Amino acid sequence: MDESRIAELEIRYMQQQETLQELSDVLYEQQRVIEALRVELELLKKRLEAEPGLVDARQQERPPHY
Repeated sequence: MDESRIAELEIRYMQQQETLQELSDVLYEQQRVIEALRVELELLKKRLEAEPGLVDARQQERPPHY
């Protein structure tokens, strides 16, 4: 292999390594956001379960035309 071909391969390798690191960072951040949303959802579920009238009262109301 000639010198320029090796240099080109090394450059491509470095670019791929940088891209992989960027993708890894994005994936890590997305996982953090998903976990935070999951915790928030569980908290909201518990709040609704603690106050059943918030949801059930609306479902049991008769429409105004009755």
